[in-house]
Amino acid sequence: MTEDRPRRPQQRKQVLLRLDPLVHDALARWAGEELRSANAQIEFLLRKALADAGRLPGDAGAIRRRGRPPKRDPQE
Repeated sequence: MTEDRPRRPQQRKQVLLRLDPLVHDALARWAGEELRSANAQIEFLLRKALADAGRLPGDAGAIRRRGRPPKRDPQE
């Protein structure tokens, strides 16, 4: 059976984003207050805007959790 939709890429896309330095500073401060990187804050805001506009694809992966990944059980 062939899929009509293209498969979700395995790797995350990298984009170059040019920002006004004052906008970047404000974004970086906001991200720091929420314990996120500036990159994670941008993704969070873009996902929120897409969801609010009803344009977030249903099969978009969940946003990555903050902090370190959970430790794996060594017996697995």
